[in-house]
Amino acid sequence: MIISRRSIGLAACCVLIASTAFAADPLIVKTATGKVQGALASSPQIRAFKGIPYAAPPVGDLRWKEPQPAAKWQGVRKATDFGSRCVQTSSFPDMTYHDPGESEDCLSLNVWTPVNAKHGKLPVMVWIYGGGYTAGTTSEARQDGEFLAQRGVIVVTMNYRLGILGFYAHPGLTAESPHHASGNYGLLDQNAALQWVRKNIAAFGGDPNNVTLFGESAGSFSVSSQMASPLSKGLIHKAIGESGGAFSSASLGFDSRELTEARDAKFAEAAFGTTDIAKLRQIPYADLIKAATSRTQPAPRFGPDVDGYFLPDSVPNIYAAGKQAQIPLLAGWNAGEMQGAVVMSKNKTTAESFKAQAEKDFGSNADKFLALYPATSDEQAVQSAIDLAGDRFIAHSTWLWLEAQVKTGHAPVYRYLFSLGSPGDKFHKAESGAFHSDDIEYVFGTLDVRPEAVWRPEDRKLSDQMGQYWTNFAKTGNPNGAGLPEWPTYAPEKFPIMNLDRTSAAEDDPYRARHLFLTEIAAKK
Repeated sequence: MIISRRSIGLAACCVLIASTAFAADPLIVKTATGKVQGALASSPQIRAFKGIPYAAPPVGDLRWKEPQPAAKWQGVRKATDFGSRCVQTSSFPDMTYHDPGESEDCLSLNVWTPVNAKHGKLPVMVWIYGGGYTAGTTSEARQDGEFLAQRGVIVVTMNYRLGILGFYAHPGLTAESPHHASGNYGLLDQNAALQWVRKNIAAFGGDPNNVTLFGESAGSFSVSSQMASPLSKGLIHKAIGESGGAFSSASLGFDSRELTEARDAKFAEAAFGTTDIAKLRQIPYADLIKAATSRTQPAPRFGPDVDGYFLPDSVPNIYAAGKQAQIPLLAGWNAGEMQGAVVMSKNKTTAESFKAQAEKDFGSNADKFLALYPATSDEQAVQSAIDLAGDRFIAHSTWLWLEAQVKTGHAPVYRYLFSLGSPGDKFHKAESGAFHSDDIEYVFGTLDVRPEAVWRPEDRKLSDQMGQYWTNFAKTGNPNGAGLPEWPTYAPEKFPIMNLDRTSAAEDDPYRARHLFLTEIAAKK
């Protein structure tokens, strides 16, 4: 066959046209439910796809049911704006949202991915926001995934149901459930988002077999719970927890399903005069929220329960039996989790008042307690009060999670302490220390979105280090990399931790005796 120069030229032209068309259309991606069109982020190297439905709207008869598959659509769906946030039952002053507002129709997710991401190649980081299971959304600027994605990963964030709409348990709901379970709809939403990632992320350039689940506060509790759930096994391959684990009596719920059902049904009867599920589903969500947040008739705290399906047993029991996901874990907390609350309290802590409270709380163990939380001066008593408040609030539950994974897990564990004190901002005074949630902007590389903060060179240096550590871990299961201080595994004998500060460095755990004491005291109750 004779091939003319003209035919060769036409072939080259067609290749060029096809290449140009592909290059001009990287913002359209085909998912299992239809095509979505995203937009370039502020960096032209990153594509952002926002507001993609990962499940059907949980409204009407789907209120208080496990998430159902999203409907397919024809044509190309615009994915350039955040979806509505889930209905909130509380708020926090430092949460600033950039979405259309609250709605029950809120089960959407967002994807940030490099423009040049090749099909199924990049590690994926799936974020779960905090907010006590009562507040939060993906549209906060501080958890924008663009800057982490610049480090060669894909970032996914999802909305999940909150409060009474996300964690209401009831005998009627249990009876209609094919799994004989109720509650935990918010956790099941997170699992549905992970299933979406498994099915779709390769089209965005992500590796569905290299997914890191990470979260902060209630998001961190959720990560520990997703590791425990048999429903999420195989969907996550690494985990990062920032301040929180579902391992203590203060763990945001996690009572038995039976206890939660009885409590929640009693609330409905008192608030609405009915326990009929069909009638409760017809109540406008605004009325549900009003009742759930009433001060005249206090409502239960609507949080996760041991439902027998998502969680077949308590989270501590699942880990103790070694039935959790056997994956690498990186977790820790902030040095001043409750520092602001102690420092700004109207009831000032003194050595005398701290010792008196120790006698009241710990009785015959008060001397042992004061050896670990000393109060020989007012200044020392304040620091011990800060340490104790942080331990009780969130640090001890995170410590228990780490210990459980070391004991029965078969993968590396890494622990950190975020110690760099805040420079202060619109919502936090400089003396607030490394406060609860302070780490989020450092991890995401979004320092500049925090209102009125004046950042120092050490803040930007630490943010860069944390971004590298977190993404290195997502890529390989090991946070270490070139130019970073060596981070040893958290293992028996010395139990080293990475102290993230002006000069980050590994050190032997100086607080272990405190947590052993708190564990011992809890076991006696």
